[in-house]
Amino acid sequence: MQDFKTILVANNHLEGIGGTETFTFTLIEALLKKGHVVEYFTFKKGAASDKIEKELGVTFMSKSKYDLILANHNTCVNYLSKKGITIQTCHGIFPKLEQPNKHADGHVGISEEVVNHLIDKGFKSKLIVNGINCDRFTIQQPINKTLTNVLSLSQSSVANTKIEAACKQLNLNFKKFNKYINPIWNIEEDINQSDLIVGLGRSAYDAMACGRAVLVYDEREYTKSYADGYLKPEMVDLCVKNNCSGRYFKKQFEVEDLVLELKKYNVEDGQKLRDIALDKFNINRQVEKYLTYAKSLNKKSNLLSLQLVYLYQEIKIKSRQFRHFRKQLFKSK
Repeated sequence: MQDFKTILVANNHLEGIGGTETFTFTLIEALLKKGHVVEYFTFKKGAASDKIEKELGVTFMSKSKYDLILANHNTCVNYLSKKGITIQTCHGIFPKLEQPNKHADGHVGISEEVVNHLIDKGFKSKLIVNGINCDRFTIQQPINKTLTNVLSLSQSSVANTKIEAACKQLNLNFKKFNKYINPIWNIEEDINQSDLIVGLGRSAYDAMACGRAVLVYDEREYTKSYADGYLKPEMVDLCVKNNCSGRYFKKQFEVEDLVLELKKYNVEDGQKLRDIALDKFNINRQVEKYLTYAKSLNKKSNLLSLQLVYLYQEIKIKSRQFRHFRKQLFKSK
């Protein structure tokens, strides 16, 4: 069993403010609280790495070896895997950076959807859902009994236009933040000034931790537009299977549909969602899961994993060759 005294946390880019950048900061913060010596790595420094250095006192990679490397993105695995036992966290199924790297000693999928995607790629992985700092993202003030203030964290102008139109029909105050246009680090303050948050993935989890109502919806360029709708507490387990991406219920919304979803607002859902966040997404629990998983890994097991991946890929290739041969055979008859 290993103590993992020195840990390197890596993210492909830390020049902006986004989901993996926030996750990296949160993970480092939790590891420091547990007494680990932590450094960070990135190919692109900027706003997020500045915060890691200034607020957490963590420096850029300086060692040739580490007891453990926790890496987001396959680019980081390529660059760092020889420096220590490496776990790659895969946060999605579509982006190229999130695809599994065969040089990692272990893989983490942040949802059942991701875990299944990794299986399809020939990789076994550990399910550890997104971790939230529930002390930072907490209830600063209660939500209103009747829905008054709506905050959109959507990345789509199309989605925001629809949300704003729905809010106008219901005479609701509307505010929006898009990380690509007007990013903000202390988003928990704006979340706490709102009753209901519209967004996907980590935005939904942050809102839950703040005891806010949530509407799971956005329109992303990389996939067909889907939504899970107003997030009732009993729906959380189902939606988390797909990382609150909208791909569980796969609803498609126009303005009138959003109006109906906003009317489902229930002030009692706020505290219920906060309780769920404390149980399921608390970063302190997630860090323990990472460390426990890491203790089960070593370079020998990684070699076996690589062999299985190569075997799986060879079987897939031969299967495609057989299907092609069979097709040509039938054509010749």
